[in-house]
Amino acid sequence: MKRQIRFRDLHGIVLLDKPLGLSSNQALQVVRKSIFRAEKGGHTGALDPLATGLLPLCLGEATKIAGMLLGSRKAYLAECRLGVTTSTADLEGEIVQERPVPALTDEAIEQALAKLRGRITQVPPAYSAIKRDGERLYLKARRGEAIDVPAREVEVNRLDLVSRSGDTLTLHVECGSGTYVRSLAVDLGEDLGCGAHLTGLRRLWVEPFREPAMVTLEQLRELAGQGDEALLATLLPVSAGLSDLPALHLDVARSLAVSQGQQIALEAPMAGQFAVFADDGRLLALGEDAGGKLRIVRGFNLPSTGQYAVSP
Repeated sequence: MKRQIRFRDLHGIVLLDKPLGLSSNQALQVVRKSIFRAEKGGHTGALDPLATGLLPLCLGEATKIAGMLLGSRKAYLAECRLGVTTSTADLEGEIVQERPVPALTDEAIEQALAKLRGRITQVPPAYSAIKRDGERLYLKARRGEAIDVPAREVEVNRLDLVSRSGDTLTLHVECGSGTYVRSLAVDLGEDLGCGAHLTGLRRLWVEPFREPAMVTLEQLRELAGQGDEALLATLLPVSAGLSDLPALHLDVARSLAVSQGQQIALEAPMAGQFAVFADDGRLLALGEDAGGKLRIVRGFNLPSTGQYAVSP
């Protein structure tokens, strides 16, 4: 008989180094169910199975900020091959067209890259997780349906040539939410007159985790075998996901008022959203200034004993 998993009350963020071949959801389920045994979890933006690198996983109350991290700026190391176009814009698809690659100088490549920086219009791949009529586009594409994918604006903050080897280019990409690196490779190839597809992708960071101490599935499994103390040392507090925001620290009386749902006045004006902390260091809420009073954008129900609570 299959052993039933005993899930537990667990809150925090795991900076997973996603392996090749697993979808983001598959990686999440392994970490949440098999390793941490957390009651609730979510990821912060899908990485394709052929991509590796940083995938922040949110457990428990951290799932409340997963959407914020999904919209954060991200960085990638991308490898693309010139001269070959595929149906999926990456290695998974069938070859659609092969063209000779012209003699290209670094200057010519730089001119093509420059056109893809800044606020640009991009057509996402037909094989993507974008939903239409309640269904993912890649499901429609796999059935052979004709798909007209509308163009949309995205932000590419940085796009640089790192190295080149034969017909393969390695690029450093920094971009905003919704940008498809596969589409950047396709557009670059078309501008260079030979086509291209993505052959490798590694996510380097996601704001606010600019220098992430990533852990692999193998490392997590090994630590789990050593006991909770070693494993939980890899779990970042929920507040780490808000570390790029200003912080408001409350005294005992004001902490109690906020935890009871009461509105309090701010002692000084605050711009934008900010993290609200109780007198004992607990993250209480994501807040904003509403006419001199604290408005709770998102409240957190974290245990008073720390950023996470573990039941046996």
